[in-house]
Amino acid sequence: MSERNRLAGEPSPYLAQHAADPVAWYPWGPEAFAAAAEADKPMLLSIGYSSCHWCHVMARESFRDPAVAALLNAEFVSVKVDREERPDVDAVYLAAVQVMTGSGGWPLTVIATPTGRPFFGGTYFPPEDGLGAPSFRRVLDAMVVAWRTRRADVEAAAADLASALVRLGAAPTPLDDAVAADALVATGTRRLRQLEDADEGGFGGAPKFPAHEAVRLLLASPDEVDRAVALRALDAMARGGVHDLLGGGFFRYAVDAAWRVPHFEKMLYDNAALLRAYARAYRLTGAERHRLAAEGIVAWLEGELRDPGGAFWCALDAEAGGREGGHYLWTRAELAAAVAGEVPNGRLDLVASGLGVPPADALPAAATPRVAVSAAELARRADVTVEEVEDLLARARRAMLAARRRRERPAADAKVLTSWNGLLVAALADAATDLERPRLVALAGEVTAALRSSVWLEGRLWHSHTAGERRVEGLLEDYAYLGLGLLALHRATLDGAHLSWALELADVVTRRFADEEGGGWFNTAADAEPLLVRPKGLVDGATPSEYVAAAELVWWAARCRSDARAEAGARAAALAAAASAAREPLALASGLALAGLQARPGREVVLVGRPGDPALAELALAARRLAGPSDLVLLVDGRVPALTRLPLLEGRLGALAGGAATAYVCVRGACRLPVATAAALAGQLGLPADAAGPPVS
Repeated sequence: MSERNRLAGEPSPYLAQHAADPVAWYPWGPEAFAAAAEADKPMLLSIGYSSCHWCHVMARESFRDPAVAALLNAEFVSVKVDREERPDVDAVYLAAVQVMTGSGGWPLTVIATPTGRPFFGGTYFPPEDGLGAPSFRRVLDAMVVAWRTRRADVEAAAADLASALVRLGAAPTPLDDAVAADALVATGTRRLRQLEDADEGGFGGAPKFPAHEAVRLLLASPDEVDRAVALRALDAMARGGVHDLLGGGFFRYAVDAAWRVPHFEKMLYDNAALLRAYARAYRLTGAERHRLAAEGIVAWLEGELRDPGGAFWCALDAEAGGREGGHYLWTRAELAAAVAGEVPNGRLDLVASGLGVPPADALPAAATPRVAVSAAELARRADVTVEEVEDLLARARRAMLAARRRRERPAADAKVLTSWNGLLVAALADAATDLERPRLVALAGEVTAALRSSVWLEGRLWHSHTAGERRVEGLLEDYAYLGLGLLALHRATLDGAHLSWALELADVVTRRFADEEGGGWFNTAADAEPLLVRPKGLVDGATPSEYVAAAELVWWAARCRSDARAEAGARAAALAAAASAAREPLALASGLALAGLQARPGREVVLVGRPGDPALAELALAARRLAGPSDLVLLVDGRVPALTRLPLLEGRLGALAGGAATAYVCVRGACRLPVATAAALAGQLGLPADAAGPPVS
């Protein structure tokens, strides 16, 4: 096909990349299935995303090859899917490929019956046989033969696989109440300590991923040994090539065990999770390196991914100018040219050594800057002070960044995804507290305002919008991640509007996503487009488990409403998830983290007063400082009427009618005597009076 195919006009940047392919692509939808049924042809499903390097490689090698395209057009109905726009579709077929092959990834390549039942799958296939994989052409030829000559066997295998996927999606088995969450968490964290790469930091070998949820679990541990494992991982990443030392932010993962060589896409969700982790590390350690890593992420996000509407885009591409990492790699000659005038010639080798830029005759000749040698060691080698070295490296990095900005830039995927922005809202709100940066609270508020105006319509969320065009009705991840983001923002501000919206989202989760028979929550709503199966997000993948996120949102909402039944259900779901994760914690560390949070004694702190009352402001500041991670703090000043109807407020609204600002502390449904000062509130929370901090000035 010389003309553009059916992807022309699709708003997804990934689909738009394939609009001029000679393959007669369809977007996912009824038209593709109707065409497959009418022609009685198998379907090729190719699932990827715009910033994926190997997706680009397979496109160049196969999908733009006229011979491959001719075969696809003659024998298959070919469908392109943006996994970010349709994570529900991706989840189904990724699970199928994992069942068939034991692994998965992107590009995801699936051959399915005309009804969408998969019977063959894999990831990247090369244009020629090699590296233990058949060529893509060989795969297609084999599938054509199988479809024509062994149709009954193929359809039977597809039916068996579909049944296996249904079984795989079952909710975890509920546990007896006697099973202790803290024992499961201890088992999981002990297993993580065993999985640590003690030499290089992080978990496992190459390729090495950040394992955000495992790091977050360990940072929350009361055990110093657990926290040390997380801090070693964060420090190793911050020193490595996976950290963009020049522009801030982190790449997707490292292709080596030592974090030196990154896979170059930069994703919103990774950087949201790492912002949260480095900010919490700073709160724990006070180490400047952790603060700098966190603030570098924020600077990169605002500079590179900010949507004009106020939210944030998905990602930056791994490629620039058709070269993976082309925007970020440096040769010795490029370094010398960039820092001329900032770094004396006699110090160029010192800078190159410190940043890991290889000599001119080395292979490979280019590298991503990293902390290859410490400033202290460089100072010792050069017989200068550490401060002189740090100043020299800082000037070199600034000059390199200025030069890099003149290079061809990687393309941005300008989709705004509700779920990923929800993750960012939570990260910004928590980081604002941990870094003591109020501006981050304001930024989180701007994101939520942008989402409310663009994707919240008639009580429902939309999953994606690009240039103002909304696509795909909201999925569980959208409601759960955004709901938790709003709760984090409420913790940071005690603004009841954020809590009120979070409670609305929790209601939708319960009403439209709950599995009334099997328990837990589906990824898709009851009235959504039917898929091969209704998946459940029972794994921490690139993003945290949406199943666990839903359990946490429902748990907090139930506590706000004093709904013991819903609270018990959310606890049971989290405990079951934790049990399935205890021995394989990298697969579902978020489940362990939630079970651990729920196991802590939680209190409800209710503050009531009039807007603008300094006494209420003082109580609010004290409550934010004093509350533990499992404590629920509510501030009711009459500006959000829905909150005055919560059961916790019954009989406690006198301050709204002119009485003194008052705080109530409740534990397991029993409330203590009201107090009116920050010091008294501290006492009721079991803390010394001076723990509340200085009064509001």
